Amino acid sequence: MEEQQNRIPVTLLTGCLGAGKTTLLNYILTQAHGKRIAVIENEFGEISVDHDLIVGADKDIFEMSNGCVCCSIKGDLIKTLNKLFERKDRFDSILIECTGLASPGPLAQAFIMEDEIESGLRLDSSANVVDAKHFWKHLEDIEVSWEQIAVSNVILINKVDLISNDELIAIENKITEINPSANIYRTQNSQIDLDKIFNLKGFELKNAEELSRLMDHGSHDETHASHDHPGAVSSVGITLKGDVDIDKFLMWLRMLGIMEGMDVFRSKGILSVSNNNNRVIFHGVYMMFESREDRAWGDDLRENRMIFIGRNLDRDRLEVGVRSCLI
Repeated sequence: MEEQQNRIPVTLLTGCLGAGKTTLLNYILTQAHGKRIAVIENEFGEISVDHDLIVGADKDIFEMSNGCVCCSIKGDLIKTLNKLFERKDRFDSILIECTGLASPGPLAQAFIMEDEIESGLRLDSSANVVDAKHFWKHLEDIEVSWEQIAVSNVILINKVDLISNDELIAIENKITEINPSANIYRTQNSQIDLDKIFNLKGFELKNAEELSRLMDHGSHDETHASHDHPGAVSSVGITLKGDVDIDKFLMWLRMLGIMEGMDVFRSKGILSVSNNNNRVIFHGVYMMFESREDRAWGDDLRENRMIFIGRNLDRDRLEVGVRSCLI
């Protein structure tokens, strides 16, 4: 665990064209926020960095006066990422702008596999910027916008000054319907406390707030589905009493990945495992997943609580699968 904590955290940034990603990147690179962040950008031309703030440059990697660095993606992102890691003494976090990569899911999978990406890096979170003014149009016209919301740990609803409060509440409800475990923030000009984006440990299922939200969602007995859209993205929360056979459960997850892997964007949960006094937590991105022991159950009620987020999910089939793993 200590080795994992010492790795440099990586945050993925997604959002449709015009949502405000570039505005956020410019803020990170130019403002005095006291953080040393490396920004990997698809196109330098989109960033209007004041050249007076550049204090050094070395092979397309620019050092800024506020302690941040910036580089562009040259061909293969993983090679760019590993090359940037060679300068790890110059920054504390990495932000990757995912435009052109469509969904952040495949890149998130690459971090879980850890066979190509530098082992000194860890996936920290995925942040998604949505355009409040054009939110519904993007859902209608851009299929991947659903997936970006579903995979993300943090959602920034940007340009909130352009819509009414009732419209904003409707957007928040829709986002929660798609991804009930995401933290949602309202922003103007993509201005936000960067502590709400970085160092969240969002893919470790260790964040207390996320766990609390997961437990609340798991207590309900319905599927949150978006039936007004073909191939709708939905979330399914399942709560079951009893102890699971962990080997059977992990095998079932593998089979779920094989059969429906690209339709199950995220999965995470807390398990009550037979002959184990500690909670076992798991999380997955598409077909890749991992599990580990957590704290002791203590006086907490032992039960299995989990959530699946994806496309065309069948709640009954998922529950039958989990029940088959109970002792």
